[in-house]
Amino acid sequence: MEYIYVEWKHSFIDEPIILISEIDENRFETRKIEIYRNGKVGFAYQDVEVMNTRLSIESVPSIEEIATEVDFIPKTILKEEFEKFWSDKVVPLL
Repeated sequence: MEYIYVEWKHSFIDEPIILISEIDENRFETRKIEIYRNGKVGFAYQDVEVMNTRLSIESVPSIEEIATEVDFIPKTILKEEFEKFWSDKVVPLL
């Protein structure tokens, strides 16, 4: 698994500003967290979708590819960091 954290620089009210994904060996998302400017949290895993957050049906580009988009600031994070986000942001909503 790979874990990525992407900051999305934009001024859209209804779009997340942070995207955090768990990605499998084929580069497909298995879990995803989206954090909005107002603090709301969307998430998705398996057949669960909250606040319009969905797992991508396409493979996720590499960090290098994502970084070519000027509005995105991506970085790889550790599994433990992802799990901390998941337990802090998602588990309380389940």
